[in-house]
Amino acid sequence: MAGLAVNVDHIATLRQARGINYPDPVAAAVLAELAGADGIVVHLREDRRHIQDRDVYLLRKTVLSKLILEMAATDEMIRIASEVKPDLVTLVPEKREELTTEGGLDIITQSATVEKAISALHDRKIKVSLFIDPDPVQIEKARKINADMIEIHTGAYCDATDPAERDTAFAAVIEAAKKAAQLNLGVNAGHGLCYNSIKRFAGLKEIDEFSIGHSIISRAALVGMQKAVADMVALIKEL
Repeated sequence: MAGLAVNVDHIATLRQARGINYPDPVAAAVLAELAGADGIVVHLREDRRHIQDRDVYLLRKTVLSKLILEMAATDEMIRIASEVKPDLVTLVPEKREELTTEGGLDIITQSATVEKAISALHDRKIKVSLFIDPDPVQIEKARKINADMIEIHTGAYCDATDPAERDTAFAAVIEAAKKAAQLNLGVNAGHGLCYNSIKRFAGLKEIDEFSIGHSIISRAALVGMQKAVADMVALIKEL
């Protein structure tokens, strides 16, 4: 059965909007775990727009399940990851002007940088996932540069409004998950997944874990963090 890793970045977004000390993503992570989350995800960005260094270090001391640190493949972030020692690092693309991560990491054009980062993190006994589009060429490259796993970018599927485009995008996700599994890569999936779009993954056993943030935090604003997470856990258990 697939697991659920809850991204608490948007709890920090609310906090940073007022420049105060609440709501606390660390507290949200505790509630998510109590509700059955299998892991906690945070993205420490270069511009520190939401998650702060303080959050990452405290989460490492607090999270009992699994801490996943999303980050760019930069020297600064590798240094921080080396100190924090998350259970998994997910390397992602990052642009200052984007609202959220747009598209997967292009490991074909950035292979030297990404491979260097993977090697440095492996030297520190940290597993590495690559956040990539559902592209067979990217997946094959991920295997060649020694990634431990991939996270399939599901944005094209989740954001499609035309049914035919949505079907095509979902078919690409299925193909990517199966190819990665054949190459003995771990397979996660995330970006834009919600309480409706998750249901279509029923029967797709190649995905090990779903990474979901915005839709859970949005529901949590109305029904509370524990219920929002528990509702998603229940849906994933039915897949």
